[in-house]
Amino acid sequence: MNKADPRLSGMLQFAAATSLIGLIFLSLAWELWLAPLRPGGSWLVLKVVPLLLPLFGVLRGKVYTYRWSTLLIWLYFTEGVVRAWSDVGLSSQLAALEWVLALIFFVSAAFFTRVSRPV
Repeated sequence: MNKADPRLSGMLQFAAATSLIGLIFLSLAWELWLAPLRPGGSWLVLKVVPLLLPLFGVLRGKVYTYRWSTLLIWLYFTEGVVRAWSDVGLSSQLAALEWVLALIFFVSAAFFTRVSRPV
């Protein structure tokens, strides 16, 4: 899998998996309990479903999954930036955390694909 440094590859995989799982839990908590659009939760919680698609491939270190998930994660980055700018209070802070997690995932996934390609 990796012709470079296996420790670097492992750290990048850990960072990507941790940020993806964090983003899943953040989205669930945000839209169900912490700051939902409507009291009692909202249908916006369904935004978690696309994040579940790359989860097992990321956990298993599948390079192809890392490649296409870097495109998917930009939707969450964009939502986080827009809602951090337009929302107020806790929702704005959660949105800022969302775009930070999305950015961490993107950078670690992009570097993971770079290090994992055959030399």
